[in-house]
Amino acid sequence: MFSKVIPWKMFLQRAAHHYGFIDPIHFLARMQKFSQPSEVQEPMELLRAGVIFHARGLLNTRAIQTNLDWVWPYWVVRQFNPGDPSFMPRAFSFSHVNLTHRNWTAVGHPQLPLYPIVDPRGLVTPLFDGWSLDFWLLERGGAKLLPSQLENVDQELIFNPNLKVVTAAEKERMFLRSAVSLSLGINMRPRVVIDIEAHLPRGGTLAVALRPYNPEGIQFIETLKYDAARNAFNVDNTTSVLFDKKPESIHFSNYEHGDVIHHLSERDDQTKGIHCSVGMVTAAALYLLPKGDRQETLKVSIPLQQELKQEIARIPRISTDWHAAIETTAKLELPDKHFQFLYRASVHTLLLLSANQVVPGPYTYFRFWFRDACLMLNALLALGAKGKVRESLREFARQQKRSGYFQSQEGEWDSNGQVLWVFDRFEQVTGERLDDKTLRSVKKAAAWIMRKRVPDNQSTLHAGLLPSGFSAEHFGPNDYYYWDDFWSVAGLYAAARLYGRRGNRALARDLQMQAEKFESAVMRSLSRLPPRRTRGGIPASPYRRMDSGAIGSLVADYPLQLFPCGDSRIRATTDFLVANCFHDGAFFQDMIHSGINIYLTLDIAQTLLRSEDDRYRALLRRVADLASPTGQWPEAVHPLTGGGCMGDGQHGWAAAEWVMMIRNLFLREEGDQLIVGSGLFPEWFNTEQRMAFGPTLTPFGAVNVSIEGRPGNKTLSVRGEWFSQPAKMLVSIPGYRRFELERPVLNHPLQASEETLP
Repeated sequence: MFSKVIPWKMFLQRAAHHYGFIDPIHFLARMQKFSQPSEVQEPMELLRAGVIFHARGLLNTRAIQTNLDWVWPYWVVRQFNPGDPSFMPRAFSFSHVNLTHRNWTAVGHPQLPLYPIVDPRGLVTPLFDGWSLDFWLLERGGAKLLPSQLENVDQELIFNPNLKVVTAAEKERMFLRSAVSLSLGINMRPRVVIDIEAHLPRGGTLAVALRPYNPEGIQFIETLKYDAARNAFNVDNTTSVLFDKKPESIHFSNYEHGDVIHHLSERDDQTKGIHCSVGMVTAAALYLLPKGDRQETLKVSIPLQQELKQEIARIPRISTDWHAAIETTAKLELPDKHFQFLYRASVHTLLLLSANQVVPGPYTYFRFWFRDACLMLNALLALGAKGKVRESLREFARQQKRSGYFQSQEGEWDSNGQVLWVFDRFEQVTGERLDDKTLRSVKKAAAWIMRKRVPDNQSTLHAGLLPSGFSAEHFGPNDYYYWDDFWSVAGLYAAARLYGRRGNRALARDLQMQAEKFESAVMRSLSRLPPRRTRGGIPASPYRRMDSGAIGSLVADYPLQLFPCGDSRIRATTDFLVANCFHDGAFFQDMIHSGINIYLTLDIAQTLLRSEDDRYRALLRRVADLASPTGQWPEAVHPLTGGGCMGDGQHGWAAAEWVMMIRNLFLREEGDQLIVGSGLFPEWFNTEQRMAFGPTLTPFGAVNVSIEGRPGNKTLSVRGEWFSQPAKMLVSIPGYRRFELERPVLNHPLQASEETLP
């Protein structure tokens, strides 16, 4: 009310003019001219996240560049080194943020929303967005092993019995190994456990160092005490760091005196503690390592009860462990051990990030979005994790707005279609029915889509589409994105099927009609686009030329299959992207991400696979090459460093697309038929190793596919727990004759196609 009475714009303009600032009203008006008029220019959630992100960047600016004699995390060491490809000039960068090595791996439990992370050099951040622990070796002669400053270390992900990240560093015969995991212990209270092994043949010191930063930058430590009775640091009176052995000495420092590494030779008793008003306490617990070949060990643990907060009541009800959680998912057997490892890592990532509410990352993206959640849940369905998906979908219904909007961020219009699609997908592949409360949300969500559309009776290119919006954020400025429309059309068709299964023919017929009407508006818009703008493809919006944002339009092909297989517009869009938007063998997203995007590269591979275009194989190999040693992908990969340059360092959507890609190599759906083996690599048939995948959920039941035998004498088995019969099962294995199956088979011989016969 007051905003309508008080002339705020005039006051802002006068104040800006008085103090010599640019006119903010004029500036914003100019900025908005680069996008289509929208009811929401920038989602508040993204603005809030951006402010927080760059606020830390400003702290980094103050703390790092004038203190380069500190021991900093790996990304800082690389990004501030003028001789490194990661180097980032700082002259006009108002904030210093990690843009070159956004890589980390979470450890955890499949039923606990706790995500301690480990960076590429073994830096451990036990608490969400907290401080970190580092581990150093200091030789008597003065040599140091500081992992963040090493060019190379060995890092691996161990799966059994719990997720464990192991980092091994070596330099001039000095050896340091850390193994980080989350343990529940006998009292079912979670804690981070770090097992250290150290070897210093010439003798020296192992330092357990407390650091006021993490893989994104500064994180304050104001107060630190040492509890000698418990062999423990007490950090900010909230968290303990426990050592299983008594340290030889304890050393503290504050910002005024610099990094603790410069004070480790001092003999003053520092066990009483320290306070730093700047919030830059550093500390080290030192352990003497004698000369010789003996390897010394140390165990460090950090209790995480404070992290759980309201979730702590759920701990006694933990009913599974990693072995049990993995046992129920689809199994993969392949001759390609790297592909198999990445699949296993991706399955663990999906289960980890869906421990409670589905989140696309353990750190930067530790928040909920319907879009990422729906795509991750689709992969979990393919794995057979229907119980986990069922609980998540019930939560979706509780989060719906009264208007019917499934809002992730205001101004993004894709989520309603995505939720309806995954609701239908759940019923299709499980044979179950959504509960009544969830079903009631379907009608409201469909009605929201229909109300939200721009009127059909306009002469504009966007007539009948959804309004201009922020869409999926990485397509460009606000616009009338086809991505939103394709999802919404698919959502309305899904809603019609949901009610059709229940015999509500009138409502199902009405929703089907609305879906067809919306789809006709989209097709009409596409038909009106000038050919010089489209090049035969589908741009991101009616008002855009073909650019990297067109990747969003491929959703009409995968996963939605709104267009027939081999559609010329989809093929033209794919060819444009491959020819103009690839870098070093993978899709480079110019918009926002400015990096090689893993899940979008895999989406293109899915479209190529659907159209039987062999180029999908090169994309899979390139994506596999870009994975971290722990089998993870960031949201976007820096084209020079190979490290993460955007988003979370362990991205759930990327893991989901790898799972779906592997599944579709063995078994994919095309309308009401199943296609068997169409993506299997020819070279895999040159070994005697068995190839198998399953059981994976399909609209016809849970299916297992396996191929075994000697080269040139392979047999196929397709087994399932069927609740309906596909219209057709087509076996289409590269290099072998195609044939149809009328029923599941065991040990059916494969015959080489004429093209491959000598």
